[in-house]
Amino acid sequence: MSVDLVSVDIGGTHARFALATVHDDGTIVLGEPETLHTDEYASFQTAWEDFRKRMGGTLPPRVAMAIAGPVGSDVIRFTNNPWIIRPALIKQKLGVENYFLVNDFEAVAHAVARAPEEQFLHLAGPDEPLTADGTISVLGPGTGLGVAHLWRSGSDYRVQATEGGHIDFAPLDSIEDAILARLRKRHTRVSVERVVSGPAIVDIYETLAAMEKRKTRDEEDIAIWTRAMSDEESLAAAALDRFCLSLGSVAGDIALAQGGFGGVVIAGGLGYRLRDHLPKSGFAQRFRAKGRFAQLMATIPVKLITHPQPGLFGAAAAFARRHA
Repeated sequence: MSVDLVSVDIGGTHARFALATVHDDGTIVLGEPETLHTDEYASFQTAWEDFRKRMGGTLPPRVAMAIAGPVGSDVIRFTNNPWIIRPALIKQKLGVENYFLVNDFEAVAHAVARAPEEQFLHLAGPDEPLTADGTISVLGPGTGLGVAHLWRSGSDYRVQATEGGHIDFAPLDSIEDAILARLRKRHTRVSVERVVSGPAIVDIYETLAAMEKRKTRDEEDIAIWTRAMSDEESLAAAALDRFCLSLGSVAGDIALAQGGFGGVVIAGGLGYRLRDHLPKSGFAQRFRAKGRFAQLMATIPVKLITHPQPGLFGAAAAFARRHA
């Protein structure tokens, strides 16, 4: 018998909702997603109520929620938005019979495990499928930097959420030394998330501007990303290139730390928007630049998942796996 549920993917900036159906054979079908801005709602409950209204006033009595942050506590506080969720009150507040919580990048790793080969774009390393027997590292920049890993053996697989986005940032050249110095003025400890995430482009851009003694105006990261992606300003384009270098370095570090020698997958909304730029940047060279392990790094296939909603799909997949 097929099962209907609501799939939710809550990040720092957006909360995405979709109706989902898990069929008897395990196939997952997602309805058209709705994307809400977290800063326009007082709480997750009010966002849920708005989605319910958009769906005609009724929703299935089951919900799978992918959450940007740890999910094992009595009170869930998001890493990059002010919402709070108390799991003990979910059934009462949302009016559901069953719920399942999963870390947002744990959900993405479930999507990686289930997505067909044609939903992966080759970025670096050998152009071959991800391993069917071994460990795959999954990471992606967005409002923060999500990290998880996937182990699979044939048709079986397991997923582990991590907080790998909070490991220490290690500069590799004088420009990255300058970026670190700028960030150290505000943060005693600088994690990779401060350099490899959407908001990080501001500090990268302003560091490059200071090196050239250019004046900058106070602006949001989206404005810099817009100019960088359209290649309408050379300094913004340079910041984008620097971002891709750092993403390559961090992806390689995560693969080494996790043993993700069966493949690395870049995900996240920002990762997807960089799909045309990453193959032409220094991402691959930085991914391999691991000294004595450069030869090993060159054997790892690096992909970008192109599924339009991996968080929503993965949350539904995680629910289905738990309740199979």
